Amino acid sequence: MPGQLKEVRNRIKSVQSTQQITKAMKMVSAAKLRKAQDAITQMRPYARQLQQTLSNIVSNTEGDLSALQLAAVRPVKNVLLLVITSDRGLCGAYNANIVKLARQVISEQYAQQAKEGNVHVWGIGKKGTEAFQRAGVHTADTYRDLFQQLSFEKVQDVAAAAMQAFLEGKYDRIDIIYSEFRNAASQTFKQEQFLPVVKSDSREASSATRSDFIFDPGKEELITVLMPKILNTQLYKAVLDANASEHGARMTAMDKASDNANELLRNLRISYNRARQAAITTELTEIVSGAAALNG
Repeated sequence: MPGQLKEVRNRIKSVQSTQQITKAMKMVSAAKLRKAQDAITQMRPYARQLQQTLSNIVSNTEGDLSALQLAAVRPVKNVLLLVITSDRGLCGAYNANIVKLARQVISEQYAQQAKEGNVHVWGIGKKGTEAFQRAGVHTADTYRDLFQQLSFEKVQDVAAAAMQAFLEGKYDRIDIIYSEFRNAASQTFKQEQFLPVVKSDSREASSATRSDFIFDPGKEELITVLMPKILNTQLYKAVLDANASEHGARMTAMDKASDNANELLRNLRISYNRARQAAITTELTEIVSGAAALNG
């Protein structure tokens, strides 16, 4: 019985230590989430408007402009997926859901390309990179450490490398797979086409949202400058979304872990009290029995 009491006491101390860690991680994630949420909230309207403007310009542009090579639609033989995950775990099913979506996209949309070995992954974040490397998918880990010092310049390098690979014909389609931040407890896992540049939908083309722009300086010169910058912004928005989603998922996971630790502590304390009472009862019984034997 004393051995059982000691075991329960050790478990209680272990759970309390774990709970202190989960509470501290929740507070750290909450602080980081506020900063990340402010960044994506300010960035999202700007990025969406730029992306819509770019789609309208591409849809309204006719003729063979050299800048529109980034909007050239080719038969899809080689595919590149930019999969954005986190560097660390302990954030629930966040990374697993992104990897699951990427695998689903490969199996459903690019099954033939995958069978021929023409699907490549650029992992942004360690967890996704390691997952695809274990799965045997062609994975480049050049940008896996991007979140260690997140900045627009580093994201711009990724976007520039992807655009260059598309222009050289290495890839015919480039998609971004990431999580769009909704709130601390909710993320939407998305696939978004990066290249070729998406043109406005036919329904949008017939509506007032499609604008006929007046270009000054010339259209080709302006598009040559604007298109790469807008694509850089599109990828940067996805990275900021993923960063905020990670901290939100981790904060929620650590909050649930702390609640589970409370429930476990309650059950352990009940077990400890029962074992202690049983031990006291046994000792009293032995004392009474011994006294009765001496009196007899």
